[in-house]
Amino acid sequence: MDAPIIRLRGIGKDYVIGDEAVSVLRGIDLDIWRGDYVAIIGASGSGKSTLMNLIGCLDHPTRGSYAYDGQDVSGLDNDALAKLRREHFGFIFQRYQLLGALSAVGNVEIPAIYAGTEASRRQPRAEELLTRLGLGNRLHNRPSQLSGGQQQRVSVARALMNGGEVILADEPTGALDSVSGTELLHLFDDLHRRGHTIVVITHDPDVAARASRIIQIRDGAILSDSRPGPPAPSAAALDRPTVERAGPGAFVGRLGEAARMAVKALAAHRLRSFLTMLGIIIGIASVVSVVALGKGSQEKVLSGISALGTNTITIRPGTGFGDRMASRIRTLVVADAVALAAQPFTASVSPEISTQKSATLGAITTSVSLRGVSAGYFDVGGFTLREGMLIDQAMIDARAQVAVLDAEAYKAFFPQGGSVLGKTILIGKVPLRIIGRVEATSSGFGPTQVRVFTPFTTASVRITGSNTINSIAVKVADTVTMADAEGQISALIEQRHGKKDFFLQNADTIRNTITQTTQTMTILVAAIALISLVVGGIGVMNIMLVSVTERTAEIGVRVAVGARRSDIVAQFLIEAVLICLLGGLLGVALALAAGQVFNSFQTAMKLSFSAPVAALAFLCSSLIGVSFGFLPARAAAKLDPVEALARD
Repeated sequence: MDAPIIRLRGIGKDYVIGDEAVSVLRGIDLDIWRGDYVAIIGASGSGKSTLMNLIGCLDHPTRGSYAYDGQDVSGLDNDALAKLRREHFGFIFQRYQLLGALSAVGNVEIPAIYAGTEASRRQPRAEELLTRLGLGNRLHNRPSQLSGGQQQRVSVARALMNGGEVILADEPTGALDSVSGTELLHLFDDLHRRGHTIVVITHDPDVAARASRIIQIRDGAILSDSRPGPPAPSAAALDRPTVERAGPGAFVGRLGEAARMAVKALAAHRLRSFLTMLGIIIGIASVVSVVALGKGSQEKVLSGISALGTNTITIRPGTGFGDRMASRIRTLVVADAVALAAQPFTASVSPEISTQKSATLGAITTSVSLRGVSAGYFDVGGFTLREGMLIDQAMIDARAQVAVLDAEAYKAFFPQGGSVLGKTILIGKVPLRIIGRVEATSSGFGPTQVRVFTPFTTASVRITGSNTINSIAVKVADTVTMADAEGQISALIEQRHGKKDFFLQNADTIRNTITQTTQTMTILVAAIALISLVVGGIGVMNIMLVSVTERTAEIGVRVAVGARRSDIVAQFLIEAVLICLLGGLLGVALALAAGQVFNSFQTAMKLSFSAPVAALAFLCSSLIGVSFGFLPARAAAKLDPVEALARD
């Protein structure tokens, strides 16, 4: 006598409800042989569905032993149980449990996908099964486009995809009309003749009557068995596909199929997917734009610094940039500039006196930045003469009451244009004759000022009444290195003052300071923008958790047809990563588009985008997808398949 394919001994199943354990199955002893056609009948709550879940390895018994084809099932881990379901069982559910985003062929293919079967082999088989079941003209229809009977035929084809050695049907005709139900029962008769072992759970006596063996169960125990022995031998041979693939190739193939199914799942809920990725889009666009703004600002400032030249050293009072006491230090005097001008390492020296004054020209009065300068100032500062003449040494020696306007001053006092020469501007109460106007070679950096230049001797004696100066610009001779010049300048001024109450600047030090400052500010603002990325990631996690709740029945179906836990994790993790990747791509595109609009509307400063930054932002979106998608994916993989299938 052949050994039974399914052997249950002493099977019991308890559920804990509150503080009480309820026994659903009690001491079940059952043998099912190959080729059996078994109907398990009983009233609702008798335990027949629980028994089917135990037979199909969707649930675990509380006690007793279960052997399938001589193999003890109780010692198998989750992946081994999934393999057993893939290779030997085919499930047919009362509510069909088809995936709405897939076509009929796509639904039938799922068990073969988890078995690692190549698309070139599984698709023809799925089409052949559907055609055999009378659905040859419905291959690419989705479940919503099929009748109830047609959907149940799709579920039968899915059960047969990997062979379906044992067909487990739970109330298969419960949701069908009488005609469709009869057609399904004829189909079961045909499958039985072909050698399939069929176990039907039903409360309908007419359905049970089609079986060759009827088992009645009541209150969790077998009440009767119409034929406890093996059936008559059958010569039918099962249509079994080849054994599933294993190894890296099969794993990569399953990942590819998981990605394909993830795309279809996202496409089925386009609006929700877009709203989910909106936080990622805004976060990525913010980070890329902020970094581009910082880089553009830095380039703008550095171009202004470059216009000052690289061989100019500026001496200022105080200890450095940010010294709040610098404005109170009045130790730099004209004599310091004279002493520096006599040194062999200097090409020219330009002391500068800077003060804020009210200026009047005709009917126009405004506040100006008065600069007392030397003849070499305009060369050192990078100015171009636009009209008239510049301040010369004779004017400095004579303390001449003359003035030169910069571009902003020209706009302020000559809004209609025209020549400045010969006009008189009143600085406080001191009249100055305008001899020329200049324009900066570069717009430089810092706030825009209305500047009026006059000889520093004039500013000292006639306007400020003090011989102290704000700074001294030294243009270093080409034959002297900047490091040597700085050392000699520092030694000379420290000797004259008796202490170090000044600091030196050159284009490099200013550039380094500005670069460090802009980089710090960019990092700070980018870090703030990253918060929106984190918020977006939390949004992805929340929506994916909701998706897990909405799709519990789908997860139960995938587990029933043989999905491993790793397959479920991959499915939901890939969906989260795809949302974040697409969100990152759209975020970068949005930032670039906004930058083009910004740059086209103004020329003072350009957003400077960086390909590495965009790539890094894109990578961040991927990491967010993995990080925030893992928890929902893990939650999906841990769902109990029996509870998942019970939700509809």
